Amino acid sequence: MNQAVDTWQISNRINQYLINAIPEEHFADQAVSKGRTVGEQLAHIHNVRLMWLQASMPELMSTVTKIEKDAISKTQLVEQFDKSADAISKLLEKGLADGKIKGFKPHAQAFLGYLIAHEAHHRGQIVLSLKQSGHHLDKKILFGLWEWGTK
Repeated sequence: MNQAVDTWQISNRINQYLINAIPEEHFADQAVSKGRTVGEQLAHIHNVRLMWLQASMPELMSTVTKIEKDAISKTQLVEQFDKSADAISKLLEKGLADGKIKGFKPHAQAFLGYLIAHEAHHRGQIVLSLKQSGHHLDKKILFGLWEWGTK
């Protein structure tokens, strides 16, 4: 596996680490400024991956399922995050070999940066939503989100 795709997979494992640290009953937590709930934020991350797969390599869509707002569960998130991460890995492998991702500019490396930045943004929103709802994550979990060398 090339290092760029490995980096993508590490980022997915960080997402999985966060999902597994959140009790499912806290998926309904929401920031004081409203917006998406924790569960909806997680579903959004996955669904944006699907949007890119559909636009760039629709043949990879057969392995993944959209997560609907009214059907969010930890089991489904864990399963679908891995499936969409694997499909994105295939998209990245092709895109890095070709130097481009269909529908994205400027190039495949920037696409990887975009995906990771997007997902990290939502991880931050999730942590804030939990905190504002009185459901602070343990410091070990918070530090673990930055332990890319061990995830």
